[in-house]
Amino acid sequence: MARSQDPIQSRDDGSRDRYDVTTWEVRTPLDRVASWLYWVLDVVARWVLVLLAFGILVAIVVTSDLPRILDPVVSAFTVLSLVPALALVAYVWWTDSTTAEPLSLLAVTFALGVLFASFAAIINGFGSVLQLVPIVGPVWFFYLVVGPIEETMKWLAVRIYAYRSPRFDAVIDGAVYGAVAGLGFATIENAIYITDAVANPVIGNVLGAGGGVTPARAIAGPGHVIYSAFSGYYLGLAKFNRDRAGPIIVKGLLIAALIHASYNTLTFIPAAAAFVLGIPNFVTLLAFVVVYDSFFGYFLYRKLARYRRQYRATRQDGALVPVERTEFEE
Repeated sequence: MARSQDPIQSRDDGSRDRYDVTTWEVRTPLDRVASWLYWVLDVVARWVLVLLAFGILVAIVVTSDLPRILDPVVSAFTVLSLVPALALVAYVWWTDSTTAEPLSLLAVTFALGVLFASFAAIINGFGSVLQLVPIVGPVWFFYLVVGPIEETMKWLAVRIYAYRSPRFDAVIDGAVYGAVAGLGFATIENAIYITDAVANPVIGNVLGAGGGVTPARAIAGPGHVIYSAFSGYYLGLAKFNRDRAGPIIVKGLLIAALIHASYNTLTFIPAAAAFVLGIPNFVTLLAFVVVYDSFFGYFLYRKLARYRRQYRATRQDGALVPVERTEFEE
């Protein structure tokens, strides 16, 4: 097993200056330049990523029917489609019994969830060639492209900003910000589907087209929230377990991606059931989504509830140092 400390560190009694030998802090002008340069590169990298995502999103808007979202009717349909997902986000936020998350961090995370959906759209477009492979192609596409890419983009929406904030001060905060990132992702996805339906109405009626696709998007939205709440929770766990951060993050992304990809893969079941039973596809799809999301939503509920119980237990034991901010209690 690898050492956790250098041999000198393990025997250090604090009597000698170990700077630039086994320890390091900012002392010299060169140290200050190195620290400043690292900070600049870090900030520039994040801004380049955000601006690139923004540019791609603008291109998608310009080349699609998304501007129709400004139509009051279309906007209303889009908002209605997000109600179930928003309710789920509100529940995850409510379960956070530590400190209330600042609105500014939640808003930025939501916006980044919207922006980074553009990366997913581009990569999914290239990856869709896998669907050309007979029978197994779509499965590969869901498990190797859609699930991993979309969940990584939502995870990134939390990682590059909220994660760095001192207000991200509890493991469960990761689930809250992950859920909000999922809501942002679902928002732009729903907007695109609904505006496309309005632009190319099957029924030939704007109201009919928007109304027809809205329920389908409404039942799909909560899934995005559940998946990214899982990966966000593990991101929070990683923040407070730095020595095992890598595997913890990968575990969270694997869980989210597998649940997501399995959902996409198994949607053939309600379609087949509707055909066999001779009932509308939406009825069987709704039943499938309710069962599927409830199943994994229950595991998310258990994870959040376990955290909340242990948080309260440590407070009662007097082992938790109280913070000087208003706490949101049940």
